[in-house]
Amino acid sequence: MPLDVCQLPLVGGHPALDLVNTLERGGASPHDFLSDSSALLRWSVRVGVLGDAEADQVDQAWRDEPAAAHAGLAAVRDIREALHLVLLAVVTDADGASTGDSVAAGAALVALHQRWSGAAARARLVLDPSRVRLAYGTVPAMTVPDRIAEAALDVMLTADLTRLRRCPLREGGCGWLFLDKSRSGSRRWCRMADCGNAVKARRLTERRRAARASHS
Repeated sequence: MPLDVCQLPLVGGHPALDLVNTLERGGASPHDFLSDSSALLRWSVRVGVLGDAEADQVDQAWRDEPAAAHAGLAAVRDIREALHLVLLAVVTDADGASTGDSVAAGAALVALHQRWSGAAARARLVLDPSRVRLAYGTVPAMTVPDRIAEAALDVMLTADLTRLRRCPLREGGCGWLFLDKSRSGSRRWCRMADCGNAVKARRLTERRRAARASHS
Protein backbone atom coordinates (compact mmCIF):
# COMPACT_ATOMS: atom_id res chain seq x y z
CA MET A 1 0.00 0.00 0.00
CA PRO A 2 1.49 3.40 -1.00
CA LEU A 3 2.55 5.81 1.70
CA ASP A 4 0.40 8.79 2.55
CA VAL A 5 1.84 12.03 1.18
CA CYS A 6 2.70 13.12 4.74
CA GLN A 7 4.78 9.96 5.20
CA LEU A 8 6.74 10.50 2.01
CA PRO A 9 10.47 11.02 2.77
CA LEU A 10 11.72 14.52 2.00
CA VAL A 11 15.09 13.85 0.41
CA GLY A 12 15.34 16.52 -2.29
CA GLY A 13 17.04 19.21 -0.25
CA HIS A 14 14.59 21.79 -1.65
CA PRO A 15 10.76 21.91 -1.66
CA ALA A 16 10.68 22.05 -5.46
CA LEU A 17 12.67 18.81 -5.69
CA ASP A 18 10.45 17.17 -3.10
CA LEU A 19 7.53 18.22 -5.31
CA VAL A 20 9.06 16.42 -8.31
CA ASN A 21 9.42 13.34 -6.11
CA THR A 22 5.71 13.20 -5.30
CA LEU A 23 5.15 11.25 -8.52
CA GLU A 24 6.52 7.73 -8.80
CA ARG A 25 7.52 7.60 -12.45
CA GLY A 26 8.57 3.98 -12.76
CA GLY A 27 6.28 1.16 -13.81
CA ALA A 28 3.25 1.02 -16.06
CA SER A 29 0.98 3.10 -13.80
CA PRO A 30 2.97 5.69 -11.80
CA HIS A 31 1.53 6.55 -8.40
CA ASP A 32 0.75 10.22 -7.74
CA PHE A 33 1.02 11.13 -4.06
CA LEU A 34 -0.75 14.41 -4.81
CA SER A 35 -3.93 12.48 -5.41
CA ASP A 36 -6.30 15.37 -4.71
CA SER A 37 -6.39 18.95 -3.44
CA SER A 38 -6.50 17.76 0.18
CA ALA A 39 -3.24 15.83 -0.25
CA LEU A 40 -1.70 18.87 -1.94
CA LEU A 41 -2.71 21.11 0.94
CA ARG A 42 -1.28 18.75 3.58
CA TRP A 43 1.96 18.35 1.64
CA SER A 44 2.29 22.14 1.22
CA VAL A 45 2.13 22.64 4.98
CA ARG A 46 4.59 19.83 5.60
CA VAL A 47 7.29 21.25 3.32
CA GLY A 48 6.76 24.84 4.46
CA VAL A 49 5.07 26.21 1.35
CA LEU A 50 2.17 27.26 3.60
CA GLY A 51 1.79 28.10 7.27
CA ASP A 52 -1.10 26.65 9.23
CA ALA A 53 -3.14 29.88 9.13
CA GLU A 54 -2.57 30.21 5.39
CA ALA A 55 -3.63 26.60 4.89
CA ASP A 56 -6.92 27.34 6.64
CA GLN A 57 -7.50 30.28 4.28
CA VAL A 58 -6.69 28.18 1.21
CA ASP A 59 -8.88 25.33 2.43
CA GLN A 60 -11.82 27.69 2.90
CA ALA A 61 -11.29 29.26 -0.52
CA TRP A 62 -11.19 25.84 -2.16
CA ARG A 63 -14.29 24.69 -0.28
CA ASP A 64 -16.15 27.80 -1.43
CA GLU A 65 -15.02 27.27 -5.02
CA PRO A 66 -14.24 23.60 -5.81
CA ALA A 67 -13.27 24.50 -9.37
CA ALA A 68 -10.43 26.60 -7.95
CA ALA A 69 -9.19 23.59 -5.98
CA HIS A 70 -9.12 21.47 -9.14
CA ALA A 71 -7.38 24.25 -11.05
CA GLY A 72 -4.79 24.67 -8.29
CA LEU A 73 -4.00 20.96 -8.25
CA ALA A 74 -3.74 20.87 -12.05
CA ALA A 75 -1.40 23.88 -12.03
CA VAL A 76 0.89 22.29 -9.45
CA ARG A 77 1.02 19.06 -11.41
CA ASP A 78 1.89 21.02 -14.56
CA ILE A 79 4.70 22.82 -12.73
CA ARG A 80 5.95 19.50 -11.35
CA GLU A 81 6.14 17.90 -14.78
CA ALA A 82 7.77 20.91 -16.43
CA LEU A 83 10.35 21.21 -13.67
CA HIS A 84 11.10 17.50 -13.92
CA LEU A 85 11.84 17.85 -17.64
CA VAL A 86 14.14 20.82 -17.04
CA LEU A 87 16.05 19.11 -14.25
CA LEU A 88 16.49 15.88 -16.21
CA ALA A 89 18.28 17.95 -18.85
CA VAL A 90 20.63 19.27 -16.16
CA VAL A 91 21.39 16.12 -14.17
CA THR A 92 23.97 13.70 -15.58
CA ASP A 93 24.39 9.96 -15.18
CA ALA A 94 27.51 8.15 -14.01
CA ASP A 95 29.10 8.57 -17.45
CA GLY A 96 28.54 12.32 -17.47
CA ALA A 97 25.76 12.20 -20.08
CA SER A 98 22.53 14.15 -19.74
CA THR A 99 19.53 12.07 -18.73
CA GLY A 100 16.95 14.38 -20.32
CA ASP A 101 15.77 15.92 -23.59
CA SER A 102 16.99 19.47 -24.22
CA VAL A 103 14.13 20.24 -26.63
CA ALA A 104 11.49 19.12 -24.12
CA ALA A 105 13.34 21.05 -21.42
CA GLY A 106 13.22 24.23 -23.52
CA ALA A 107 9.46 23.96 -23.94
CA ALA A 108 9.13 23.22 -20.22
CA LEU A 109 11.08 26.39 -19.37
CA VAL A 110 8.57 28.42 -21.39
CA ALA A 111 5.71 26.82 -19.47
CA LEU A 112 7.42 27.47 -16.13
CA HIS A 113 8.02 31.09 -17.08
CA GLN A 114 4.33 31.51 -17.85
CA ARG A 115 3.37 30.01 -14.50
CA TRP A 116 5.84 32.21 -12.65
CA SER A 117 4.70 35.33 -14.56
CA GLY A 118 1.13 34.72 -13.42
CA ALA A 119 2.29 34.22 -9.85
CA ALA A 120 4.41 37.37 -9.95
CA ALA A 121 1.47 39.37 -11.28
CA ARG A 122 -0.51 38.41 -8.17
CA ALA A 123 2.42 39.05 -5.80
CA ARG A 124 2.98 42.30 -3.90
CA LEU A 125 5.97 44.16 -2.56
CA VAL A 126 6.36 43.95 1.22
CA LEU A 127 8.58 46.13 3.40
CA ASP A 128 10.38 44.12 6.05
CA PRO A 129 12.57 45.74 8.74
CA SER A 130 15.72 45.48 6.61
CA ARG A 131 14.59 44.79 3.06
CA VAL A 132 11.85 44.84 0.47
CA ARG A 133 10.67 41.49 -0.81
CA LEU A 134 8.15 40.11 -3.27
CA ALA A 135 5.43 38.21 -1.40
CA TYR A 136 3.75 35.47 -3.42
CA GLY A 137 0.34 34.08 -2.56
CA THR A 138 -1.93 37.07 -2.05
CA VAL A 139 -4.97 35.31 -3.55
CA PRO A 140 -5.95 32.37 -1.30
CA ALA A 141 -7.32 30.19 -4.10
CA MET A 142 -4.02 30.57 -6.01
CA THR A 143 -1.60 30.67 -3.09
CA VAL A 144 -0.38 27.08 -3.45
CA PRO A 145 0.40 27.11 -7.20
CA ASP A 146 1.90 30.61 -6.89
CA ARG A 147 4.21 29.54 -4.06
CA ILE A 148 5.12 26.38 -6.00
CA ALA A 149 5.97 28.47 -9.05
CA GLU A 150 8.17 30.63 -6.82
CA ALA A 151 9.90 27.52 -5.44
CA ALA A 152 10.51 26.13 -8.94
CA LEU A 153 12.13 29.40 -9.99
CA ASP A 154 14.21 29.47 -6.82
CA VAL A 155 15.68 25.99 -7.28
CA MET A 156 16.55 26.69 -10.91
CA LEU A 157 18.21 30.05 -10.21
CA THR A 158 19.82 29.63 -6.81
CA ALA A 159 20.58 25.94 -6.24
CA ASP A 160 23.97 24.49 -7.21
CA LEU A 161 22.70 22.28 -10.00
CA THR A 162 26.12 20.68 -10.42
CA ARG A 163 25.13 18.91 -7.21
CA LEU A 164 21.83 17.67 -8.63
CA ARG A 165 21.60 13.89 -8.55
CA ARG A 166 19.12 11.22 -9.58
CA CYS A 167 18.76 8.04 -7.55
CA PRO A 168 20.12 5.57 -10.16
CA LEU A 169 17.33 3.67 -11.86
CA ARG A 170 19.72 1.38 -13.73
CA GLU A 171 21.09 0.12 -10.43
CA GLY A 172 17.71 -0.41 -8.83
CA GLY A 173 17.14 3.07 -7.40
CA CYS A 174 13.87 4.99 -7.50
CA GLY A 175 14.77 7.89 -9.79
CA TRP A 176 14.09 10.62 -7.21
CA LEU A 177 15.99 13.86 -7.60
CA PHE A 178 18.04 15.42 -4.82
CA LEU A 179 20.80 17.91 -4.13
CA ASP A 180 23.99 16.21 -3.00
CA LYS A 181 25.06 18.30 -0.02
CA SER A 182 27.67 15.84 1.17
CA ARG A 183 31.19 17.19 1.62
CA SER A 184 32.65 14.75 -0.89
CA GLY A 185 29.88 15.21 -3.46
CA SER A 186 29.65 11.44 -3.82
CA ARG A 187 26.11 10.74 -2.59
CA ARG A 188 24.42 8.29 -4.96
CA TRP A 189 21.14 7.25 -3.34
CA CYS A 190 18.08 9.23 -2.33
CA ARG A 191 18.39 7.57 1.09
CA MET A 192 20.88 4.88 1.98
CA ALA A 193 18.30 3.45 4.39
CA ASP A 194 15.90 2.88 1.49
CA CYS A 195 17.24 2.41 -2.03
CA GLY A 196 20.90 2.02 -1.08
CA ASN A 197 20.36 -0.80 1.39
CA ALA A 198 17.70 -2.44 -0.79
CA VAL A 199 20.08 -2.60 -3.76
CA LYS A 200 22.92 -3.88 -1.56
CA ALA A 201 20.69 -6.59 -0.12
CA ARG A 202 19.52 -7.64 -3.58
CA ARG A 203 23.08 -7.85 -4.87
CA LEU A 204 24.13 -9.90 -1.86
CA THR A 205 21.26 -12.33 -2.49
CA GLU A 206 22.23 -12.60 -6.16
CA ARG A 207 25.87 -13.33 -5.26
CA ARG A 208 24.84 -16.03 -2.80
CA ARG A 209 22.57 -17.65 -5.38
CA ALA A 210 25.36 -17.57 -7.94
CA ALA A 211 27.79 -19.09 -5.43
CA ARG A 212 25.35 -21.91 -4.57
CA ALA A 213 24.76 -22.58 -8.26
CA SER A 214 28.49 -22.81 -8.98
CA HIS A 215 29.06 -25.24 -6.10
CA SER A 216 26.19 -27.45 -7.20
